[in-house]
Amino acid sequence: LFIDKRHESKDSIFFRDGVRRIDFVLSYVDDLNKEWEKKLERRKEFESNLQKAGLELETEDKKESEDGKIFFVKIHAPWEVLITYAEVLNIKVPIRENDIPPMVENPLDCVLLPFRLPEKVMHPEPDYFTAPFSKDKQELYLINDESTFFSPSMRNRIVNYILTRCPYGTEEGKKKFGIKRLLNNGTYTAAYPLHDCQYWKKASDPNCDSERYTLYMEWARFLRFYKEQPLDLIRKYYGEKIGIYFAWLGFYTEMLFLAAVVGLICFLYGLFTMDENMSSKEICDPSIGGEIIMCPLCDRDCEYWRLNTTCESSQYSHLFDNVATLFFAIFMGIWVTLFLEFWKRRQARLKYQWDLVDFEEEQQQLQLRPEYEAKCTQKKRNPVTQEMEPYLPLTSQAVRFCVSGATVLFWVSLIIASMIAVIVYRLAVYAAFASLMENTQTLQPISGLLTPQLATSVTASCLNFVIIMILNFFYERIAIWITDMEIPRTHMEYENRLTMKMFLFQFVNYYSSCFYVAFFKGKFVGYPGAYTYMFNRWRNEECDPAGCLIELTTQLTIVMAGKQIWGNIQEAIVPWICNWWGRRKARNNPENLYSRWEQDHDLQSFGALGLFYEYLEMVIQFGFITLFVASFPLAPLLALMNNILEIRVDSWKLTTQYRRPVAAKAHSIGVWQEILNGMAILSVVTNAFIVAFTSDMIPRLVYYYAYSENEDSPMSGYINNSLSVFLISDFPERNEPKENPENFVICRYRDYRYPPDHEKRYLHSMQFWHILAAKLAFIIIMEHVVFIVKFFVAWMIPDVPADVKAKIKREKYLTQKILHEYELEKLKERLCQGDKRATEKEFIATEGRMELSRAM
Repeated sequence: LFIDKRHESKDSIFFRDGVRRIDFVLSYVDDLNKEWEKKLERRKEFESNLQKAGLELETEDKKESEDGKIFFVKIHAPWEVLITYAEVLNIKVPIRENDIPPMVENPLDCVLLPFRLPEKVMHPEPDYFTAPFSKDKQELYLINDESTFFSPSMRNRIVNYILTRCPYGTEEGKKKFGIKRLLNNGTYTAAYPLHDCQYWKKASDPNCDSERYTLYMEWARFLRFYKEQPLDLIRKYYGEKIGIYFAWLGFYTEMLFLAAVVGLICFLYGLFTMDENMSSKEICDPSIGGEIIMCPLCDRDCEYWRLNTTCESSQYSHLFDNVATLFFAIFMGIWVTLFLEFWKRRQARLKYQWDLVDFEEEQQQLQLRPEYEAKCTQKKRNPVTQEMEPYLPLTSQAVRFCVSGATVLFWVSLIIASMIAVIVYRLAVYAAFASLMENTQTLQPISGLLTPQLATSVTASCLNFVIIMILNFFYERIAIWITDMEIPRTHMEYENRLTMKMFLFQFVNYYSSCFYVAFFKGKFVGYPGAYTYMFNRWRNEECDPAGCLIELTTQLTIVMAGKQIWGNIQEAIVPWICNWWGRRKARNNPENLYSRWEQDHDLQSFGALGLFYEYLEMVIQFGFITLFVASFPLAPLLALMNNILEIRVDSWKLTTQYRRPVAAKAHSIGVWQEILNGMAILSVVTNAFIVAFTSDMIPRLVYYYAYSENEDSPMSGYINNSLSVFLISDFPERNEPKENPENFVICRYRDYRYPPDHEKRYLHSMQFWHILAAKLAFIIIMEHVVFIVKFFVAWMIPDVPADVKAKIKREKYLTQKILHEYELEKLKERLCQGDKRATEKEFIATEGRMELSRAM
């Protein structure tokens, strides 16, 4: 083999001279196709313009690469470039070590000691007062070593800023620029910053911090699942945007622990009180449930059946349909408020610690997307800067929004159509299951547990999950395409628009089936002789005599657990297989021939939307544990176990399977905060409706207080009371079973209607209206109680902790004082040197400004 690399390049993150650090790497394949000359021309122009911008380049010939095909262009940003763009990007740098006393010792620190990480891992840098960098005031900053003053994440952010704006020529009369376009058209195959070492061992170079190795050992291994996350090190290595995601995910997981414990207690309450449930006792009693003949579950083919055949399913439904359900629904309404309010406080603390307090004003409107600048040919004057800048005409915006809106509407309609298809499946196979289970002797042993309703629900839930994943796969690509077509102005605007489209779609996709089971199934059935039909063909589904809640629990469990399992397979196993496949040849070569840039090139790309998908996954999970939690108290426990795994899977794949992402700043979780707030409010409404209309709690309470005739056992007779009577001779031919071997005269069905011998036969009875009034009253009372408590809690808890407010004010004051003192010293020097421009009045004005600053 013709590879002959110098020893120092084995795992180096420096140029061949061993001094200049590699801040970014571009790779390309010199393939001789029809586009070859055009690509070569673009690369020459682009690299020439990068050098004109001050960057230094070093190219590794394809002969030096492991496969002999790939060229690598290594980029170094010298000091002059870094300080120029640090000022452009308003990067904050240290001016003095922080002298504010640390927080008071936490008395629980001894208890929490096993969960702590070493101080050097948790806080890899001292805490400094910082100020935006200025080239003219370099002596003001704590510059000990120019090569390490800007961290690698700051350096790659600066280089990426230059790369996204560097022109490479004019094509079709338009000025073309930006690395993203060059990647899209195949001129370059990849652009990425380097990891600082291999994740399983420290770098041999003593000048390298080996932060990747530290992150892997202390954070990314699953055996560290009980340890806190090294957020400061994550922020230093990956940037604030990724740091804030892991801070949010960790905080969410901590808060889930409380919800999981309370949910488990509610579940155990249902488990221990199963034997005391009078409803299931009566259903299982051969002399009560065994004597109640129920109307057929489907037309013609189904037979009459005895109520005690649903004995086991009625016992299991009590696990989730009991008094604790109501308590847990109210608790989760308050929990979600506490979670969001305490997160705001945690976020405010991070903003201060990570120098993001003034970030919004400095950054958000600063960076136009290169795609926006390239596609918008018209220009207008910016009213703020008074400079000419590109803009998209209103007519063009309107057309693009119309196309975008129509596309989203089409896909949402497609989901609704697929849900209707699943409902039709439910109705079509329901009769088949009912007939099969009644007529097949081999299914008798499990018929008590696996009722036709449950069998239909389980198979429909699995089918629904498969449809959800297929639609998701296609829509993700459509959402990105229509967002690109809208040409958003800034990066933040792009992410916000994509977020809203994806969330709206996934909200409908994941939750529509749960909404159907919770609020529509069994509500529009009709009654024997006058059933309601879908498309005049399929008879609407009935709920189990013990209620529909157990079916909602089944639906929720299958979709939520299926999504989490599939998500972890997709996130962990797929990148690992891809990387293994890509590296299989390189593993056969000596290690010193496999350079750092080649190792990173063979990893997966995290992509600009990598974090977006992580947030989306967690927010959808948040919906499952809040919107429908009244039906499944164990949902927070499932979410907690998933998230403990999720943190380590995300950290493992980011540290070991992906190229190092470009560092980016973010002061919050962005538009996701508003989405979470909206879901928190909606969850109160959905849980109130689930308790009122899906569970059997309100009918039982109405019976207990208004209709019970047995003082010693108020709930006895409830099942008989909740079932109406139908005269079999009143069946029309369409509904009547083919056989009635035991010559039954009447059958029972789940509703509150007058009996056949009443003058208002088969109309809703007064008890039905009492129950309906009680349900509506309960919804109004529960919503008002929870909302009042929510708003009171939100009002009681300030968004920014008092100590953080004080620290922000003190840091601003001290920073201003340091800057003013510096200006005063410079002015004194100029006066001493006889600078005629430095007047005594200017000196007095500067001193006066310092006094005013102190007073403020």
